[in-house]
Amino acid sequence: MPHQSPAKTMIITEITTRLIRQSSERWYGAGKIPPGYPPYFDFPLTILHTDQPGLEGYTMDYCPLGQGRASAYAVHDIYYHDLVGKDPLNHEAIWQSFRQKQRHLYNFREAIWGNLDVALWDIKGKVAGLPVAKLLGQYRDKVPVYSTCPPQTITTVDEVAEQVRLKKEHGFRGIKLQLSGGSALDIPRLRVARDIVGSDFPLMVDSSAVLSFEDALKIGYELDELRYEWFEEPFPDAHILQLKKLAEAIRTPVLAAETVGLFELPHYMAEGAIDIIRGDVHHKSGITGIMKAFGMCEMMGFELEIHTAAAPLLDIANLHVGCATRLSRFVESHHPMFRFGLKNDPLEVGPDGYQHCPTGPGLGVELDWNWLDNHTAEVIKGRSW
Repeated sequence: MPHQSPAKTMIITEITTRLIRQSSERWYGAGKIPPGYPPYFDFPLTILHTDQPGLEGYTMDYCPLGQGRASAYAVHDIYYHDLVGKDPLNHEAIWQSFRQKQRHLYNFREAIWGNLDVALWDIKGKVAGLPVAKLLGQYRDKVPVYSTCPPQTITTVDEVAEQVRLKKEHGFRGIKLQLSGGSALDIPRLRVARDIVGSDFPLMVDSSAVLSFEDALKIGYELDELRYEWFEEPFPDAHILQLKKLAEAIRTPVLAAETVGLFELPHYMAEGAIDIIRGDVHHKSGITGIMKAFGMCEMMGFELEIHTAAAPLLDIANLHVGCATRLSRFVESHHPMFRFGLKNDPLEVGPDGYQHCPTGPGLGVELDWNWLDNHTAEVIKGRSW
């Protein structure tokens, strides 16, 4: 049932952020946490409270390099007055005010306010009594899932073989390797993955923007022979000329623009710099922003593959978005430590190799408050000025 809204305009009354802490030991598994790496991940869980009792919007943020606490305080220091007192259903007006403010936020990316946009859509769905995907104009109710093998678990050919075997047995519809050792180290690992899964199973590789052009070309030619689905981020996204040269030289599609903001994205398409666009609700300015990106891609004839946001509520938002478009072939599943705090593990891949869109209102998930309470390291509430 939809939440009964009052006759008067609904407003956001307060903002609370919890820092949800997990040990970095989960990320590194059997390996040691490297010197200088944060000992824990602090995931910001932000709650937008409204003047309707029990009606709240939820979102999260990304935090693997120690930035979780800083971004949590940024919400309260920078965006509090753009939200409190505003009608959360007017998400476009709020989004445009965020965009205008971004002009002079030189030391912050638009990802922080993109996360807040997710909470607005959560409220909007709860008021309507509909899942976000339905509000966006649902295209499908499930999306195939590929699994990304975390780079810290695949340092040898044997480890690649073991991970790929396990992922395929689990039922994933594709597997992506994160390899950044260069052609001499990575080509044998790419070959063993193909040997294990057979000739038709979807494989991808992400080089995390560390390759030289010469090395990327060697790997690209090998990917052509091995029939990989895409070659992801061989260079930093800013290196448009190198991306374009590589895309013209190899048959395997080059996928990039993960770190590119929404308003720079058209240049990559107009320049023909890449073959497939990368994006998610975190990097592309929220649900509102990524739907604008999908519109651009559809008009220009590009696919947009959804990237994990490495925070469970953001990946739930990605799933709703993925169910509202035909331009994404997959959604991405990363390390299991990024699935937490939600009851019934809605991001777990089903036996059919798909993630199924939640059917409840808004983001459509139930938070496990007992677990979250036990992992809350700090609570931030209200404004700082």
